[in-house]
Amino acid sequence: MSNRFGPHFCYSLFVFAVGLNTSALADEGMWPFNAPPLKQLKEKYQFEPTSQWLEHLQKASVRFNSGGSGSFVSANGLVITNHHVGADTLQKIGDAQHNYLRDGFYAKTQADEIKSTDLELNVLMSIEDVTARVNGAVKSGMTSNQASSARNAAIAAIEKESKDKTGLRSDVVTLYQGGAYHLYRYKRYDDVRLVFAPEQQMAFFGGDPDNFEYPRYDLDICLFRVYENSQPAKIEHFLKWNSVGPSDSELTFVSGSPGKTDRQLTLDELADTRDRYLPYVLGIFNRREVLELAYSARSFENARKAREDLFGVQNNRKRYDGYLAGLLDPQIWSALNAREQKLRDAIARDPKFKSTTSAYDRIKNAQAEIAKNAPLYNYLEQERPITVGYRGPRALSGDLFKCARLLTRAIDERAKPNGQRITQFRDSARESLELELFSSEPIYDDYEILRLTNSLTDFASQFGVDNPIVQKVRAGKSPHARAVELVTGTKLKDVSVRKELYSKHAAALQAAHDPMIELARLIDGPAREARKIYDAQEEIKKQAYADIAKARFAIEGTGSYPDATFTLRLSYGRVRGYEQDGKQIPAFTDFAGLYQRSAEHDNKPPFDLPQRWIDRKTNLDLSTHFDFVSDADIIGGNSGSPVVNKANEFVGIIFDGNIQSLVLDCIYTDTQARAVSVDSAAIIEALRKVYEAQPLVDELLGTR
Repeated sequence: MSNRFGPHFCYSLFVFAVGLNTSALADEGMWPFNAPPLKQLKEKYQFEPTSQWLEHLQKASVRFNSGGSGSFVSANGLVITNHHVGADTLQKIGDAQHNYLRDGFYAKTQADEIKSTDLELNVLMSIEDVTARVNGAVKSGMTSNQASSARNAAIAAIEKESKDKTGLRSDVVTLYQGGAYHLYRYKRYDDVRLVFAPEQQMAFFGGDPDNFEYPRYDLDICLFRVYENSQPAKIEHFLKWNSVGPSDSELTFVSGSPGKTDRQLTLDELADTRDRYLPYVLGIFNRREVLELAYSARSFENARKAREDLFGVQNNRKRYDGYLAGLLDPQIWSALNAREQKLRDAIARDPKFKSTTSAYDRIKNAQAEIAKNAPLYNYLEQERPITVGYRGPRALSGDLFKCARLLTRAIDERAKPNGQRITQFRDSARESLELELFSSEPIYDDYEILRLTNSLTDFASQFGVDNPIVQKVRAGKSPHARAVELVTGTKLKDVSVRKELYSKHAAALQAAHDPMIELARLIDGPAREARKIYDAQEEIKKQAYADIAKARFAIEGTGSYPDATFTLRLSYGRVRGYEQDGKQIPAFTDFAGLYQRSAEHDNKPPFDLPQRWIDRKTNLDLSTHFDFVSDADIIGGNSGSPVVNKANEFVGIIFDGNIQSLVLDCIYTDTQARAVSVDSAAIIEALRKVYEAQPLVDELLGTR
């Protein structure tokens, strides 16, 4: 989910808070497919999905490794997701002559479908509990560093054995912050081709004013096709399309990969999130938003290059702003405190859990050490982007440094036993690593220089120009001069150069005398040391959270769901509106409302309609439902998740949440918080009558 919201994000969180603990039978939960909420569904809805029903939905669901969800909707490999999930690919395959992100795309034949540069899709095939083996590797008396190494070695061995045996992508996933470990096996697809995308204006109609609000009128969809052996993949499990869509109060299900929730974190860790981490990331987003806006304003081509990055920065800034607003609300904090205190009191009363009482202090102390290490870790090591378009650690943003680090570490890690490698460089992850490293995504010198100059300036400002690492990185030059030297001097823009260096050894990297590679090597020592400290403290937390989880299971039972981990989960809820400011908000919007919303603003941005929508208005059934809301439990990462009915038919696609869903990261309510979806009926109506994509409609409806 994009977690977008508009300028009214501080709207009365009191209304949110009062509903936190009032719904004992609320449709809460992001449930693993190997532990579905069968009892809850049977008791509340008199519906119990069969194992075949669950398997079909599981294997029809797709994870976009770039961040997001989707589903198969035809036997010939057709996959539907959100426009904003597909936007990364739309940006990468575009150029100055083809602005697919802004203008949209439709492949009238399969020959016209455009191959993505580096997109990987995952389909979950099986889940296996490997908790005993992972925990068994950690022996009494080990230091936290030793325990972390032993646990990682066990995980690497499990993943490699699984990959070698099955050929499937194999990931050991940490659940309950360390309370359990499950092996997830995925079928990978990396030949993924674009089929259809609407104009961004229709996918994000209303822009910021309507963002994270409801009613909404967004056609936030994008269609891809997966290929195997250069032919469309033959798919057994795909969702039958329901062209009518859901009805009011109907029970629906959401199957997707929510990214991360913090509902089982201790209050101390949530306090660190509130007081340190969220202000930190908001500082990043505010700085980058100003940079991207200024760059985009200089030319249409600049705006095209930065369009997806700017969109991602703005949405993430708003998302975290809203999360922080929730954690600063006294009533929400009181509810979080009461939730934790209830469990702590139960633990304290039971002699069996005497040793568990120290777990909260161990987490607090470990988090304090993480906070002390955070500046170096965040600026030099953090390997995954916090936001779209900013690869690499904070001090060295950009695609070229990302490539340099991947190359140097791939070669260094390859020389180690598999069990001692960083996760990204294990044998089981090789295919995904190579897809990322050898991406054909275009790299623009001016844009790379801009981002690298900004990050080097930020680094020097944070640590001081006299800091030894800052001095080494700057090499006696200003941030801009150093960025120019690095970007114009490296040869890593050439994919063939990356492939050649990747096939060699460390000596070949040194002999290449590439300035970006030399920079990656320069900071590798302190970056790895920061990672070592971080991993050791995370191990302390995992052991402590495991103790808390054992106590929780014993006290509350095993019917709770783990926090989201960007793995496949099942949520459910009813299609229903809500009350806001004394006004009832209906569950559905329709096409008539879209045109009315545009007319109210004289068809001016961001409420302007593309010309084809104006020209073809008379063709449309304006009573057709457009978007709808449900009380399903979702969060970021659920973007693109299919919404299905009890017959397992596709009736909609998640694309956002409303303003009252801001703090679902840490606590659930169904009083007003709603998931927002595009109606399946709207998709067919638009494809058929606006985009004249009848062959695509026929494929979705199974009539050809």
